[in-house]
Amino acid sequence: MTDQENNDQLDNEAPNTPETEQPAEQVAHDADTLSEQVETLANALASAQEQVLRAQADAQNSRRRAAQDVEKAHKFGQEKLVADLLPVIDNLERALAAVDPASEVNTSIIEGIELTLKSFLDSLARHQVAAVDPAGEPFDPQLHQAMTMVDNPDVEPNTVVDVFQKGYTLHGRLVRPAMVVVAKG
Repeated sequence: MTDQENNDQLDNEAPNTPETEQPAEQVAHDADTLSEQVETLANALASAQEQVLRAQADAQNSRRRAAQDVEKAHKFGQEKLVADLLPVIDNLERALAAVDPASEVNTSIIEGIELTLKSFLDSLARHQVAAVDPAGEPFDPQLHQAMTMVDNPDVEPNTVVDVFQKGYTLHGRLVRPAMVVVAKG
């Protein structure tokens, strides 16, 4: 078989029919359809990426909040214990005030109470418990509880003139407000 015969045979096997060739309009329509599909998929991809970023941000925020909650639990988990121990400090201070320091018989009692009180306060200070003793300071409703107001021309109005009971903070958070007497204006 010659080359010419081969070409003729191939032409006969694959005749040019309208079924195998697509008109230009059909090709343009298919291209438009594909473009729309690509655009739809691109929008879906962008939306999915945005959702992933939001989910990652939410997860990161949740981890950060959980870490803050754990930190607060460590810092302020002792708050009830501290509040329960504060009356012990008050009683030791009252005992010191009640004992006559002029009597030699009471010297060892005073020293024992002072050492116990100092040791107790040092222990609380190591755990970030601080006393609020506002005598002579301006009244602060965030830290002080006014028990009464008195006329006192010697000091500025709204100044703490006497402290009934000291207040205490734990890591800067108020555990118990100071009970005070405030000068009237």
